[in-house]
Amino acid sequence: MTSNNYVQSVSGGVTGAPVRGRAERDRAFRAAAAAGARPPRVAILGAGAGGLCAAIQLRLAGIDSVSIYERSDGVGGTWRDNTYPGAACDVPSHLYSFSFASKPDWSRKFAPQPEILSYLKSLVDTYDLHDTLRCRTEVTDLSWDEVGGVWILGLVDADGRRTREEADVVVSALGQLNRPFVPDIPGLEEFNGRVFHSARWDHDHDLRGERVGVIGIGASAIQFVPPVAAMARSLVLFQRSANYVAPRGDRPYPSWLRAAFTRWPRLQRAYRDSIYWRLEARFNLMRKDSRLGRMLASQFAKRLRPLVGNKLSEESLIPDYPPGCKRILIADDWYPTLLRSNVEVVTDAVERITPSGVVTADGQERPLDTLIFGTGFTSTEFLAPMRVTGRNGIDLNEVWKDGAAAFLGLSVPGFPNLFMLYGPNTNLGHNSILFMIEQQVGYMVQMLQEEVIRGVRSADVRQAAAERFDDDVQAAAANTVWAEGCHSWYKTDDGRITNNWTGHTTAYRRRLAAPDLNDWELAGS
Repeated sequence: MTSNNYVQSVSGGVTGAPVRGRAERDRAFRAAAAAGARPPRVAILGAGAGGLCAAIQLRLAGIDSVSIYERSDGVGGTWRDNTYPGAACDVPSHLYSFSFASKPDWSRKFAPQPEILSYLKSLVDTYDLHDTLRCRTEVTDLSWDEVGGVWILGLVDADGRRTREEADVVVSALGQLNRPFVPDIPGLEEFNGRVFHSARWDHDHDLRGERVGVIGIGASAIQFVPPVAAMARSLVLFQRSANYVAPRGDRPYPSWLRAAFTRWPRLQRAYRDSIYWRLEARFNLMRKDSRLGRMLASQFAKRLRPLVGNKLSEESLIPDYPPGCKRILIADDWYPTLLRSNVEVVTDAVERITPSGVVTADGQERPLDTLIFGTGFTSTEFLAPMRVTGRNGIDLNEVWKDGAAAFLGLSVPGFPNLFMLYGPNTNLGHNSILFMIEQQVGYMVQMLQEEVIRGVRSADVRQAAAERFDDDVQAAAANTVWAEGCHSWYKTDDGRITNNWTGHTTAYRRRLAAPDLNDWELAGS
């Protein structure tokens, strides 16, 4: 079935304005389906928050042929993987949930990992997603079949069996924080003690009474270091640079407030909205050389300078870069932990690892029993190590050799019907990523509905549209604090900002409210 609301482009594709209004689009889609148009078969990669959101919204829109491929044995994504002591969200609980699936009875202002994982698992039951899940099945490669107009998925199951399947559409919900990064430090393989990454916490190993070292002091370490310090004999923190650590202000929600949120959903919605707008105002801090940033840096230095002494140097406490250049962390117990008698902060660079400890640039070796990496993830290598081959055999890794980029953070020219959630330039330094995911999923669903309405096979973003978007993003990035000289996971080694959205989330929501089909080449029938 095709629509008369389009014109043929020179390339033979389809262009034109989309059906306006989501309600009108929904009606047109359902009418097309009733007339015999086949909704696409959708393969979703990853059963984290993004994958679950996509599956739910696709099914609610009437696209029922959905499979979620998950290499582990269950849902949850980063909240399944990160089980280290103290793991919790650093976005207030009521905003770290989907607007269409509110949870009124969060236990605390900042939910702990088990509660967030429980929430994500509950979505499977609430929206009956059990039949969509293909757990213990990893997608190793994707290739576009131009003749068939489908994606070919290379799969491997838990027993190592390899198969191939087809899908009309692929949605990558692998995100930016799924592959732990461990730096290549000389001698690491020779260390005789226990070694693990915070995202692969070894719960069978007892740290009580041990000499523990931590390399990498970021968002995860800020949470697991305090409980580790309380049980270890000694704890050495190998810190490349100091962080801005603001008060967390965590607290349990009283039972009467949880009951009120449950009884009066509008009250919870108002509370959620108030969190959103308070966080959204913080984007002003992300502007380059902002007055707010200068004021915050001055306040931090004034508050922390009295702690400087023989135990803690100024270098270990006071950042030498503007606030927001790296993620601002929140904790109520960080500075008291640094002042503990069994905690040492080392700012000299790690030079090598010996069988018994870590040697820093000053030549000193610190003996250790256990070494924990809090070094984050390979965040700028989107979709790696999976090989993705698009039109004419083009390799996505080759396209991204100078840094990842995607139209709206969603799609790359030459890779039809491939959508990414939490893709390039969609991370936030000031608000909830689940908000961004909802906008991306909403846009993607509309695009797939348009394909069905118009009777076309695929949507491929035009090169010119992708380049315009990237030019806009990178121009805006130059005016943010992320362009300053600090080292962070927001950007590549050569300074290209690949991870963060460079404006207010309200601007992103407006941009994704409805597709402009002039940005896309729609083709096939």
